[in-house]
Amino acid sequence: MRVIEGLPEGKGLHIAIVASRFNRVIVEGLLAGALEVLEASGVVSSDVIVVWVPGALELPLAAKRLVEEGDIDGVIALGCVIRGETAHYEYVGREAVGGLARLALQLGIPVATGVLTVENVEQARIRSGLAPDSGAGKEGDRHRGKEAARACLEMVNVLRSTGGQE
Repeated sequence: MRVIEGLPEGKGLHIAIVASRFNRVIVEGLLAGALEVLEASGVVSSDVIVVWVPGALELPLAAKRLVEEGDIDGVIALGCVIRGETAHYEYVGREAVGGLARLALQLGIPVATGVLTVENVEQARIRSGLAPDSGAGKEGDRHRGKEAARACLEMVNVLRSTGGQE
């Protein structure tokens, strides 16, 4: 039996991060966590590009352009959609995350989604590392920026192990 499991190793990888300016303070927390994981995994800062876009709906297009125009091994998309009084929250969250998933399949490159879809600001603060995580013992680290960075690195390495990326 052959088992393939990607490791969160980043030496020599080129990673793009697309980040939404909407709810920027939260997204900056996600970004800090993602950058922390990338650095700890061996990705050098000169091999990381960060692009800010207006909102979550713009994440897929920016990610697509970065992959098409550059030497990118994986993308991390960061954003935050907080439930409001209308259904707008559901449409934005669904379309942003769905667009990122379709992009990964279309381009054959890891696009890790660190887009929060939360009920309130407190949940967003916990999942972005801006507030203590009282539930961390039960689920582990719920910092979604860190989680997205680890997922991106692991998937790059899984695809390389299966011959899907060089």
